[in-house]
Amino acid sequence: MSAMRTSSGKVIVVVGASGGLGRAISAELRSRGATVLGAGRSGPDIVLDLRDSHAGDALVRGALGMQGRLDGVIIAAGIVAFGDLASTDDVVIEELFLTNALGPLWMARRVLPSLAEHQGYLAMITGVVAEQSLPGLVPYCASKAALSHALPGLRREARRAGVQVIDLRPPHTETGLAAHAIAGIAPTFPRGLAPAAVATRIVDAIEADEPEVPAASFAP
Repeated sequence: MSAMRTSSGKVIVVVGASGGLGRAISAELRSRGATVLGAGRSGPDIVLDLRDSHAGDALVRGALGMQGRLDGVIIAAGIVAFGDLASTDDVVIEELFLTNALGPLWMARRVLPSLAEHQGYLAMITGVVAEQSLPGLVPYCASKAALSHALPGLRREARRAGVQVIDLRPPHTETGLAAHAIAGIAPTFPRGLAPAAVATRIVDAIEADEPEVPAASFAP
């Protein structure tokens, strides 16, 4: 493991900052002295659509235009759908992969050069579903697992430029995502982890340069 990072004085963009976990991560980073810019379809600082292959260009322009540098990107955005595979519409499956897998990879291509200038990091939240496929969530799990599977190779590629790539796989967290599914109705889940506690573990991992944080590493 390399020396500890510090969040103080760094410029971090959180994609999905308006979501339950994105808000908590943004608050945790700010408490440690970072300048945080929120990015997403509703901003608030940088307006972009993760489904757009050029969203990363908008992120870099926004960060450099407002703060003059970019030290880290955290992708905390994603969508979910419920229902068995046979009854899930093709368009829903496509949307899940576009947002949860292709979008983050497109963004990585475009932000890595700017992150390399300050030996920054790119952290992606894939979640516990990247570790196991669950009935009623097959396309969602597959989209997250696809991204998670790509990250070890991307980590090795980015390491040559001094950029850390981090795979974050927290267990079910009370973010409110299930209530905004693009299809299907969420089953009754056991109560999840508190977003603030998950955010603390995530930022701790980033500062410690941990390459991945599996679900088992998040304390209940």
